[in-house]
Amino acid sequence: MPELNGVLETALYVEDMARAQTFFEGVMGLTPFTADHRFTAFDAGAGSVLLLFLRGETLETVVLPGDMGTIPPHDGSGRVHMAFAIAASDLAAWEAQLRDHGVDIEGRTHWPRGGESLYFRDPDGHLLELATPGVWPSY
Repeated sequence: MPELNGVLETALYVEDMARAQTFFEGVMGLTPFTADHRFTAFDAGAGSVLLLFLRGETLETVVLPGDMGTIPPHDGSGRVHMAFAIAASDLAAWEAQLRDHGVDIEGRTHWPRGGESLYFRDPDGHLLELATPGVWPSY
């Protein structure tokens, strides 16, 4: 069996790109790599990328310039969940960051392996998680 090296990209579909960009840059501190009217790609740390797609704008095949190829259509709907890995020592600072930006923490979990998770929502209602080491056997 060939080996997987990790999850490279995670995608969220949003209703208002400007609002989502403001949240992920201002509240989450992410830096965009590239953006246009239909998507934004953020550096999500540790070699991972968070992609935001404007809902309904990726329903056609994208033909890339030259001989780069194509990207098949995709889209998503409904609220989804994703987690960001954080250091345990940064948990309190993240709580303060969320509070300072008026973001409600909806849940907190203390995991048997010692990890902690904070749960909150982005402007599109996606459930975001900040997770410290000790949540999973691999993290």
